[in-house]
Amino acid sequence: MKMHRDENQPAASAEALRLDELQRDLLSSLIQSFIDAAPQSAAREAYAALSDAVAKMEVAAELVPAMGGIVEVALSTGRIRNAFGPAAEVALAALFRKTPRGEAIAGSLHELNRALAKLKDQPLGEISAALRKPGVYTLSIASSEYRIVIRFDYDGAAVESVETGGG
Repeated sequence: MKMHRDENQPAASAEALRLDELQRDLLSSLIQSFIDAAPQSAAREAYAALSDAVAKMEVAAELVPAMGGIVEVALSTGRIRNAFGPAAEVALAALFRKTPRGEAIAGSLHELNRALAKLKDQPLGEISAALRKPGVYTLSIASSEYRIVIRFDYDGAAVESVETGGG
C-alpha cells in the first residue's frame, strides 16, 4: 500500500514517530472522518493503515507524510481549536513540526531569520508589500546595505532574494 507524498517535500526520517495519548485520541477522530469520506478505494485502505498505526501510538515513517497532511488540514481550518480547545491545537502543532512538511517549514523560517538578522541595527530605507499572484505575496525590506525579499505563499514564508548594496 502506498501513501501519496509530494515530490517537493523531503522524505520522512527512517524512524517511526511516537505519539502521546492526546495526539492519538485527536488523530483517531480525524482519521476516522477521512475514512468515512473515502469511497472503497486504496485511499480508504491507506487511512485504515494509518488509523491502526495511530492506535498503537507509533506511526511508521512511510505513513508520517499522510498523517502530517491530515494534521495540517485540521490545524489550518481551526477545527481542532474550535472542537477541542487550545491544548489540542498545541499538541497537534508540536506533532506537525515533526513531519516532513513541518520540518521543511521550520527550515525555511530558520533561513528567513538568518537573512533578517543582517538588518539588525540598520536603519531601514524601504518596506513594501506586493501581490505576485493570488495567494503569493512578497515583503521587501531594504537598508543601506541589504535588500531582502520575503515570499509568502501556501508553503509559508521564505527568503526569495537577498541583495547587497541596499535600497
